[in-house]
Amino acid sequence: MHELRMPDVNSLIIAGNLTRDPVCRKTTNGTPVTNFWIASNRRFKDNNGQWRENVCYVGVVAWYKLAENCAENLYKGCAVIIEGELQSRSLRTNEGRHRNIVEIKARRVQFLNRKEDVAEEVLEEEMSDEANLDTGDTDTGPDQAEEKQEEDGDDSLKGSFDFGYQTLQV
Repeated sequence: MHELRMPDVNSLIIAGNLTRDPVCRKTTNGTPVTNFWIASNRRFKDNNGQWRENVCYVGVVAWYKLAENCAENLYKGCAVIIEGELQSRSLRTNEGRHRNIVEIKARRVQFLNRKEDVAEEVLEEEMSDEANLDTGDTDTGPDQAEEKQEEDGDDSLKGSFDFGYQTLQV
């Protein structure tokens, strides 16, 4: 009798928002790796007809150039679509206990926030920082605001908005 073989399929697509800023590190051999968490919401009607919401928190890990891009462009609250695969790993805690972790190893990350949105948020932060300067509530000065504007630079992408569905492969 012919033996059936289970296909090797491990692929997923998930959309969500970052729950905190990404953390970028380098391995001992210098390979960049970035970790972050996203929250993916699901709305549904319960048996009583009431709308409910379920939130799924998922860890994501990105490697190499993708890790560098994520560290540079993502921040808490960013909307993203992640294409990747599930991976599990185990580690030993400081107390000596084994812990298993399941996370997404990202192959592709689509940034859903426009550069324009990022520039507006930076501008709002700068305006609130300047207001705080008048009252002495913060250590941020105008020089740091100018440096931030220079870093944001490239205005050629302003107004572009690509969800990436055309190139997303399932």
